[in-house]
Amino acid sequence: MGSGLAEVVARAGINVVVRSRTMAGAQSMLTSVENNLAKQVAKSKMTEDQRTEILSHISITDQLSALADCDLVIESILEELALKQELFSQLDKIVKPSAILATNTSTLPVVAMAQATNRPDKVCGIHFFNPAVMMSLVEVIRPVTASDDTIAAATAFATACAKDPVQVVDRAGFIVNALLFPYLNNAVHMLEAKTASMEDIDTAMKGGCNFPMGPFALLDLIGIDTTVSILNALQNEFKQSHLEPADSLKKLLAEGKLGRKTKQGFFTY
Repeated sequence: MGSGLAEVVARAGINVVVRSRTMAGAQSMLTSVENNLAKQVAKSKMTEDQRTEILSHISITDQLSALADCDLVIESILEELALKQELFSQLDKIVKPSAILATNTSTLPVVAMAQATNRPDKVCGIHFFNPAVMMSLVEVIRPVTASDDTIAAATAFATACAKDPVQVVDRAGFIVNALLFPYLNNAVHMLEAKTASMEDIDTAMKGGCNFPMGPFALLDLIGIDTTVSILNALQNEFKQSHLEPADSLKKLLAEGKLGRKTKQGFFTY
């Protein structure tokens, strides 16, 4: 997500500082952008001069202090609330008072991050979807603490990045995940009930609903660990039994079969 965000912003002609915990990590993200742009040149989708221009907008660092003069900082670290709150607290002390601090979380409460700062009115969610370069949607999340100016600025930023922003209140799952993950969980329950095979369920949802991929292929792409985490967050907020992760998801998680990233999930890769 870090490299994708950097590329999206740089393509819009906006200067972006990519910060990772190590220079090796930051360099890896930059290399990912360089390689992706090189592919675009090879396919004649952009010129070498355009590639050079985009890369000129990206700098890398392993220091939070390098973000001090940024107008907007978007966090996209591990989906653990305590870690995000600690980072927001640090950023609040470093980044200029007028800057907006945003999270790319897909599920966690944005207000909890806002409350870790002394600028809760300038904290919001800006949720890009993965892969950020290809996906057009951005959810702009409004916690109760955010000002109208902050939400307007975040929406304008997403539009400047050639994305389609939608505004949503700070509620677990926001729009997309709140609708998507109950569907995915129900697909697993259907498999457990032996209604149909994984392959046939995937084929049915592609052919019957015109989805680009079926639920089991999508679960493996998202990651079983991410799926369970999001379902747990939804269940904790809405207290609805159908949001409890299906037993098959819990079993795969316990076995470390997390999907494409481990070459084994519902399918083998």
